[in-house]
Amino acid sequence: MLVLGIDPGSETTGWGVVEGDARKYRLVDFGTVKASPRERFAARLLKISDGVEAIIKRFSPDACAIEDAFYAVNVKTAFKLGQVRGCLLLAAERAGVEIGEYAPRLIKATVVGYGGAEKRQVQEMVRVLLSMKEAPQPHDAADALAIAITHLHHTNLASRVERQAPPARARLEAMLAATPRRRAPR
Repeated sequence: MLVLGIDPGSETTGWGVVEGDARKYRLVDFGTVKASPRERFAARLLKISDGVEAIIKRFSPDACAIEDAFYAVNVKTAFKLGQVRGCLLLAAERAGVEIGEYAPRLIKATVVGYGGAEKRQVQEMVRVLLSMKEAPQPHDAADALAIAITHLHHTNLASRVERQAPPARARLEAMLAATPRRRAPR
């Protein structure tokens, strides 16, 4: 599976492409899409959207994994990040790419083993996991690679659970059918 990970930002959006599955993966490429803070916000959104659409066209990923929104102290910042995420989700949907969204703490826990890990720790683990000589720079691109790795791990987990679900569901339904429901006293 070829996964495009995206770390949304209103000035710097990191991206990283990883190929493989939860057990073995390899780095394909990574980088950033930059927009000047001096540009109007709508112009930045267009630049970011166009950049990600070009990356999707270049790599034709099977899936696009995007960092989910987080709660920021500054409401204005959180709102802008939400708008960037909307553009990215639209670009992936328009391309017909499977979309996965992951919370920052889950990404850190998956890659580093601790949901409160620092950026430097994420960069170093991405370097180790992808057998890179140096930690990926800037941190936006390292985060995007971590998001792609997270998708590989959690997609594989979801498919394993899905394969095992029918027998478990059948047993649960049989148990429920055998046990009469009782109403709680009023």
